[in-house]
Amino acid sequence: MIAPTTALIAEDEEPQRTELRGMLARLWPELVIVAECDNGISALDVWTSEKPDVAFLDIRMPGLGGLEVARQAVSPAQVVFITAHDEFAVKAFDAGAIDYLLKPIRSDRLIETVARLRSRQPATQVDFTALIDSLAGRLKPVEMITWITASIGDTLRMIHIGDVILFQSEDKYTRVATATDSAYIRTPLKDLIPKLDPEAFWRVHRNAIVRVSAIRQVKPDGDGRLLVWLHGMTEPLRVSDAFRHRFRAM
Repeated sequence: MIAPTTALIAEDEEPQRTELRGMLARLWPELVIVAECDNGISALDVWTSEKPDVAFLDIRMPGLGGLEVARQAVSPAQVVFITAHDEFAVKAFDAGAIDYLLKPIRSDRLIETVARLRSRQPATQVDFTALIDSLAGRLKPVEMITWITASIGDTLRMIHIGDVILFQSEDKYTRVATATDSAYIRTPLKDLIPKLDPEAFWRVHRNAIVRVSAIRQVKPDGDGRLLVWLHGMTEPLRVSDAFRHRFRAM
């Protein structure tokens, strides 16, 4: 009897893990998911103990990123890197046994990936060191935001990122709020996210990113939806279902 193909999913955002698991269940129903991890250290431990045939690894995770997990793993596996940023989708991903998926993951792209993975089974030992070093050398470092040039009417203002408590989409602009006032920029939230410290800023809704340290309280409304209050602001922000997992411990 042929043993089933096994896989590890390592992705720090629960909605993305759930979506990928569901897509794989439809496209590769005989694939057995042996574990799902939300950080790189757990992923490496599971890889060592479970020895999966396939590893889906988010490039950026707490503890260890996907590149380091693949580098340190000792058992063979087909590797698929997952990334939200186009700059990671370089030619080195197409070399050898390495594949990649861009977020949000498209079904047509995953179909291609599954076909390639199936054609390569069983997995063989791959020395990722040189390939990953080459890949890492091509990755463009993301320049984190320090100062924001925003407008208040006809006046330009320089706002330090340490003073920002909220980025919020409003029509064609993004509101940049501090504890005392607001200004506006044209940069959309999707372009801001890669340039913000993920430990300092959380997306709580498709139209809002908040500074974690500015959160005053989080509580449900009468309909069970989570609301976030920030220091210096009287009106709460609604937390969408896709991001409420961030507040489970609260």
